Amino acid sequence: MRSAILLICFIFAGSAFAGFDEAAEYNAANEGVSLVVLQDGTIVFEDYPNNGAAQTRWELASGTKSFSGVLAAAAVQDGLLSLDEPVSQTLTEWQNDPRKSTITIRQLLNLTSGIKTHRPGNIPTYAEAIASPALSPTGETFAYGPTAFQIFGEIMRRKLKDRYDDPVAYLDQRIFKKIEISPRRWNKSTDGYPRLSMGADLSAREWARFGEFVRLGGNWKGEQLIDRSALDAFTRGSKVNPAYGLTWWLNKEIPPKTIKDARVLRRATDLYVNRQAAARLPDDLLMAAGAGNQRLYIIPSRNLVIVRQSGALFGPRSGRDFSDTAFLTRILSD
Repeated sequence: MRSAILLICFIFAGSAFAGFDEAAEYNAANEGVSLVVLQDGTIVFEDYPNNGAAQTRWELASGTKSFSGVLAAAAVQDGLLSLDEPVSQTLTEWQNDPRKSTITIRQLLNLTSGIKTHRPGNIPTYAEAIASPALSPTGETFAYGPTAFQIFGEIMRRKLKDRYDDPVAYLDQRIFKKIEISPRRWNKSTDGYPRLSMGADLSAREWARFGEFVRLGGNWKGEQLIDRSALDAFTRGSKVNPAYGLTWWLNKEIPPKTIKDARVLRRATDLYVNRQAAARLPDDLLMAAGAGNQRLYIIPSRNLVIVRQSGALFGPRSGRDFSDTAFLTRILSD
């Protein structure tokens, strides 16, 4: 479903991009249910194939993880934490552990803490997550999974005690309501607390609005809602994985050993195994990514925010044929 009104918006925006139709066809052929493109905050293209609709909310899967970066930046703005403070300052039971006592919030959220992570489909409770052992010193390994985000959930729960029911209630009040987005569902673990690693749902337009908020540097209608220095951490990877900032994926080359050790880097996206193609994409690409190839792309140098959602989250193909580089190359062709 495409609207003639959007064609007018496209002309008005003066976009030089001519590959939207090709990208839409590619998206639809790969189980896509939505495609929304913002340029300078204006919708210049949208499409809802395969029974998708503008008002339908789809689960973001691990795209949910990138909300934790914004949650951390809001907490920095509010004086609740600093990114380089030890986690053990809040989780006092870690203070006597020689490895866990040295982990900072930044290391936790860029997934280089050394903490043993649970498998993506096995989401621990907050208590189970903080009980996970540290298998290696900080900064030596990159371990993708839910555990760090559940630990961060417990950190925020303790910092927000007596003010908010849980970290998502704080995020909703501080950010979501102000930028007019509202997840209707956010999965919880058996402890009753929200899973920060997965489980939120949004419509494509809402997720795009969140991306625009990040593209604008955390400023919304003239109000700086989150700390800019914390926001800058989104775009800075670690030595062991330059392609993962603070809860956001980046278009950077990853050391071969890290790709070998982290299987998710080989199967979740071709950005890191097809570097010849990915190198032609903008260097400042930011990506929130979830299973089934749920995607939020932010490209500040092009003033672009792009959302594609898929109905393949639990399907037989699970979006295996989708390529980020093939999709984005079509979007950016001119």
